[in-house]
Amino acid sequence: MRLLRNFAFYFAFYIGSLLITSASLIALTFSVEAFRARVRDWSQWQRWCLTHLLGCEIVIEGAPQNEPVLYAIKHESFFEAIDAPALLDCPSVFAKRELFDIPLWGRAAAAFGLVPVEREAGAKALMKMIRSAKALVAEGRPLVIFPEGTRVPHGEKRKLQAGFAGLYKMLGLPVVPVAVDSGPIYHRRLKKPGRITYRFGEPIPPGLPRAEVEERVREAINALNG
Repeated sequence: MRLLRNFAFYFAFYIGSLLITSASLIALTFSVEAFRARVRDWSQWQRWCLTHLLGCEIVIEGAPQNEPVLYAIKHESFFEAIDAPALLDCPSVFAKRELFDIPLWGRAAAAFGLVPVEREAGAKALMKMIRSAKALVAEGRPLVIFPEGTRVPHGEKRKLQAGFAGLYKMLGLPVVPVAVDSGPIYHRRLKKPGRITYRFGEPIPPGLPRAEVEERVREAINALNG
């Protein structure tokens, strides 16, 4: 039964993804808003395949803020990266600069409003990134960062990337940590039914010392690791 569920999930999700992404690229030639709506459709399609084909349940504890903030989300699998547009209202995600060099994908990422991160870049590139992020906030869009910088196996607590504290300081926004426990279900070839939980933490105000904000975020995003 589990093998059959996985076959159905992979077949439906990837065929659907091909159709939706093709439609989104066509939409991009006419309207950025229509393109962004198709991206949200893709995110919702993943949820549909998870719940109806794999037999998963997605539970959300707490709720997003009504104003733009910086969401710091635990990263255990590709699930939460794809799910962000379903979880939040048109979020702008900080993503590796190298991804923007991929043909078509890079154009689509820029159109959706992802923010390129150059980890080894100098002050000029950093200021450009901050200006881009602040412009998106001015449009009313939330920002999303995966502060550990990469996928982390469920149960592990790692240090946050050094760039997180710099963004927190320069953006001057509250941070909302978000725990998620997708790893045991999604981060495997043979996925399994079960419950994926998001837990929105309490907003952390701007202006705190680096050590304090990093520790509070680190503890909150690992709240579901037990």
